[in-house]
Amino acid sequence: MNEPSPQFLHPHERWSHRHDFVPDAAEAERGTRWVMLLTGVTMVAEIVAGSLSGSMALLADGWHMATHVAAFAIAIFAYRYARTRAADARFAFGPGKVTVLGGFASAVALAVVALLMAIESVARLFAPLDIRFDEAIWVACIGLAVNVLSGVILHRAGHHHGPADAHGHAHGHAHGHEHEHGHGPMHDSADHNLRAAYLHVLADALTSVLAIIALFAGKYLGLGWLDAAMGLVGAALITRWAWGLAQDSATILLDRTADETASRAIRAAIAASDPAASVADLHVWPVAPGRLAAAVTIVSHRPRAADYYRDGLAGIGGLAHVTVEVNECRETACLEPR
Repeated sequence: MNEPSPQFLHPHERWSHRHDFVPDAAEAERGTRWVMLLTGVTMVAEIVAGSLSGSMALLADGWHMATHVAAFAIAIFAYRYARTRAADARFAFGPGKVTVLGGFASAVALAVVALLMAIESVARLFAPLDIRFDEAIWVACIGLAVNVLSGVILHRAGHHHGPADAHGHAHGHAHGHEHEHGHGPMHDSADHNLRAAYLHVLADALTSVLAIIALFAGKYLGLGWLDAAMGLVGAALITRWAWGLAQDSATILLDRTADETASRAIRAAIAASDPAASVADLHVWPVAPGRLAAAVTIVSHRPRAADYYRDGLAGIGGLAHVTVEVNECRETACLEPR
């Protein structure tokens, strides 16, 4: 008769840990709220004033600002979603990528704004409209002032953006857990959500600057066509910004490591801690802005505990979750000096 296996109680505190890698974005969220409020008030004022006065310049700029209000709303939703679900166990590595997804959505919105600007500009090149230069200049100057103020708010919020605690964790024949706050060469605390909001403000400011230049040239030099031409220039620049933001955010969303810096640092650290070991398999991917996860498979003919190799990776900044698998190689090839 088989006796039941004895049940053991193990202290799990050292090995268990949170999977919350969401950076502290309180200042960024607060700044984005203020910018959305400021932009929304300006948008409503311009639409109402344009409707009452019959000014197409005011109406156009007002509805243009509506697209940015929508983008700021996306950013705020992403911040709130990540913050309120930071401890949700349904997310394998926490909801840190939600803000990156918000940045990607805003990049798409920026591309749509650029496309609409280009279409409108081409239409005006072939069918110029009468421009009320004085009124349009005032509208552009007000819009520029609002965008400068919004840019200052977001810039200050970015400087107060605090990184989250990084959590290192190793799995193997032995397990361990440690907190580390290193900042290495691959550490990148960029907030794609905040960057997206900033680019929307910058795009609007650029549009206002180009419009002011074109309007003054049209009023005093008779170069009315320059207004449409500047619209195409602005659309091209905004498209370039949108493409860059989409690429950067997609890299994180698709778990693609942007460069080999982290991988090289991990391989070098393993080799330095145990010359007899080699890295058989290595995967490094982002789990949140500035936070990387790594799965390392180590082979050695004199293997050490997983804790030993994990400790060797402690100096590498940005590693939030590390899984270490250690294997012993008994084959003859493993015993030959490298």
